[in-house]
Amino acid sequence: MGAAHGSRRPVSWLVTGAGGLLGRHLVRRLGDERVAALDRRDLDITDADAVDAALARHRPRVVANCAAWTATDDAEKHPHAAWRVNVTGTRNLARACRRHGAVLLQLSSDYVFSGHARTPYREDAPTGPLNVYGRTKAAAESAVLDVLPDAGYVVRAAWLYGVGGRNFVDTMIGLERTHASVRVVDDQTGQPTWAEDLAGLLARLGAAALAGAAPPGVYHGTSGGAVTWHGLAQEVFRLVGADPARVLPVTSGEFGLAAARPGYSALGHDGWARAGIAPLRHWRDALHTAFPLLHQAHAQNHRAHAPKGSPRASVGN
Repeated sequence: MGAAHGSRRPVSWLVTGAGGLLGRHLVRRLGDERVAALDRRDLDITDADAVDAALARHRPRVVANCAAWTATDDAEKHPHAAWRVNVTGTRNLARACRRHGAVLLQLSSDYVFSGHARTPYREDAPTGPLNVYGRTKAAAESAVLDVLPDAGYVVRAAWLYGVGGRNFVDTMIGLERTHASVRVVDDQTGQPTWAEDLAGLLARLGAAALAGAAPPGVYHGTSGGAVTWHGLAQEVFRLVGADPARVLPVTSGEFGLAAARPGYSALGHDGWARAGIAPLRHWRDALHTAFPLLHQAHAQNHRAHAPKGSPRASVGN
């Protein structure tokens, strides 16, 4: 990845974590914008001096922080490392944005909530994370809103899938081809979100922020509707022409994962109205649109490789 196409002229956007699933989609979606696309090799966000130097060099108007420690279970084993990336790194970016006059779009997570609700969480609902990862993301949100009260935007995402990188939908496509049955948790409900849709939403939010049309604060960047992991897996099986009854329901407790997950983490989308931006479409509509691309990419990239497992699914022969 690296700099803004070889020039020190100011860029419109600086994207951290540009090598990840969402980062790649966002850089591609920004298209003709002048973008500094930085991955972990280009910028260690835990290094405050390096962060400040990157913003001084590229002089972006908008910074989108797609860099994060996302391994939820590993965060339980390495809480200090997860905190450094998700909280210290985010605070470094927020402070640098304040010094250099940039807007910050901070990606967060539905895991900031406890999951005890029965209706979608509002943007201003109290947080109550159940695991280390969720606590780091909640602390990162606070850092952004405290340091950048006039230029900080928190966008909570969830259950991302897309072309490139490990994700649940790609895993299910692979397991359907190689296993007679798949066991998937049915006691976690959330909102599968196509990274391409979220990238477009971030691009619109950044433009609205620069135009003064979007108030700073918290927004929910997830698809509409809600479904369990089990229900999502069944939909993937239907789309490949397989029998969804091959997807068997199990409880989260049967997996023995290190980190607790919220049982219900659907998010409400009322906040977009104040920015004049439409929220994302229903998860099923997005999945049906994305699926031909996902299926083709899986066939190209995984033909010679056995699919890896998922922390939400196990397989049967």
